[in-house]
Amino acid sequence: MDPAQPQQTPRTQGKTYSCEQCGKGLTTSRDLKHHMRIHTGEKPFECGLCGQVWTHPENLKRHMRIHTGGKKYSCQQCGKGFTTSRDRKRHMRIHTVGKPYSCEQSEKGSTTSHGLKRHMRIHTEGKPYSCEQSGKGSTTSHGLKRHMRIHTVKKRFQCGLCRHVWTHPRHLKRHMKSHTGMTLYSCDRCEKELTTSRDLQRHMTIHTGEKPFECGLCGQVWTHSAHLNRHMRSHTGGKAYSCEQCDQYFTRSASVKEHMKIHAGKKEYSCDECGKSFNQLLGLKRHKRVHTGLKPYMCEECGKTCSQAHHLASHIMRMHTGEKPFECNRCGRMFKQSKRLERHMRIHMGKKPYSCEQCGKTFTRSSSLKEHMKLHAGEKEYRCDECGKSFNNRSGLWQHKRDHNKLKPYLCEQCGKTFSQSHSLARHMRIHTGEKPYKCDVCDKTFTQSAHLKDHMKVHAQEKKFRCDECKRSFNHRSALTRHKRVHDG
Repeated sequence: MDPAQPQQTPRTQGKTYSCEQCGKGLTTSRDLKHHMRIHTGEKPFECGLCGQVWTHPENLKRHMRIHTGGKKYSCQQCGKGFTTSRDRKRHMRIHTVGKPYSCEQSEKGSTTSHGLKRHMRIHTEGKPYSCEQSGKGSTTSHGLKRHMRIHTVKKRFQCGLCRHVWTHPRHLKRHMKSHTGMTLYSCDRCEKELTTSRDLQRHMTIHTGEKPFECGLCGQVWTHSAHLNRHMRSHTGGKAYSCEQCDQYFTRSASVKEHMKIHAGKKEYSCDECGKSFNQLLGLKRHKRVHTGLKPYMCEECGKTCSQAHHLASHIMRMHTGEKPFECNRCGRMFKQSKRLERHMRIHMGKKPYSCEQCGKTFTRSSSLKEHMKLHAGEKEYRCDECGKSFNNRSGLWQHKRDHNKLKPYLCEQCGKTFSQSHSLARHMRIHTGEKPYKCDVCDKTFTQSAHLKDHMKVHAQEKKFRCDECKRSFNHRSALTRHKRVHDG
């Protein structure tokens, strides 16, 4: 059949030219010619700078602005620049009509009807586009196509400083900011500089105290929707993907796939220098920096270098800014990282998900369980050079050394008393605040320390494990037994 012959179907009504392969109708032969490249895979227009190829000359022309920095279309209200007039037109809706298209189920807003339609797939279809190689799902065909570059496209855009490679030039451009320290947006209140407007908007919530996202179950509020979504899992246990072998649950199917390598003993990425193996290529890349000594991330204030970006971010937050944007709504304690706040909340909620199989003791963190297991194994690899005392973890050794050095770096600002450990200061502060975060579920009595609550619970359990050897009388506490023995001693 001649591809130029009209095809009178609902899809091609009023369009002279029709594609033989998919039936799409087009108005001109030129449009048909351009459309056929989708099926043939022909991309005759190549960028002379980065080698990226395109099906249409207009796409190449628009792409070249990335290299030249040409953003000739600017917003008159906020000054933001755009490479196309279409992008500027879409942006202007933020200033004029906001997000007129709203989802009735989740109240999420969108500036375009197409954006709303794409969002609705989450409620109706889930993620209909799935990668055959990794199983990762996407709500759009474009998202799947972008994901497929991981499996098919060679990473051609390489950083000249750390040799990291990327599939797209804009990813390289964003990455280069970590080396150059290029800052575009500055906070008017604290003068902190950030690389993107989104980062600035997120940062401003620290000053405004705005927390628009509220949990409908416990009333806890958050500055970002992502934090609320993560918090909701504590109520709903929203982990839809489970491991069939150990019943561990995950929030993403990709996480299950990576987890299954543990059961299979599969660590396909191996270090050429020391032989250590990893489940993921990213883990191997990070590990190799141990051998090369490469630390591409540098702190501009003190010159400290780090091997990973998140180590640098933690260093800046901990050492220079002093910001603690995450607050516990129970006791008011502030934290520098959301992860530490989540871990802290387990104290109030009584959650100790990590259990020792040998003695049944439970812990709030997996690292604490790992350190505890060394007690059963008899491992005490950290030894004090001065007195020879051994410890099963490095922090125990550090805290012990303060006894030799008589260091007490933690100062109570209210009474001037000093402490060698931060948790000792935190426990002491409850004397001034009157806080008693540990509550008995039986009689509602409260305590300043978890150990006091544990001792108290023996009263309800009628457990009296401290027995007098002379008269066989039993007591709940060792101190009570000691006082009782004075009767026999005269």
